[in-house]
Amino acid sequence: HTPLFTQIRTGAVPIKVPGQAEEEFVFVQGAVLEVQPHKVTVLADTAIRAHDLDEVKAIEAKKKAEEAMANKDSAANMASAQAELSVAMAQLEAIRKFKNRA
Repeated sequence: HTPLFTQIRTGAVPIKVPGQAEEEFVFVQGAVLEVQPHKVTVLADTAIRAHDLDEVKAIEAKKKAEEAMANKDSAANMASAQAELSVAMAQLEAIRKFKNRA
């Protein structure tokens, strides 16, 4: 590998675990990727295995964020709602990828 250090977007990251046939999906938020010649490392503020994500809570969070965005009461609240919506949608995408691999 060529050495690299970069930020990665919030979402599902496929991980190949030694000794396992199938890769796992992990939802990451606030993450960076470090590539060294013989090792790849993901450092994240939040990392949750896709099978541990709660689909009902993610759907509820998405709905609340959409409602907050519809209110348009302030720019700060709008930005916060957009961030929350982005996270909820990324979690739902991670859940979808996990379910579709089976």
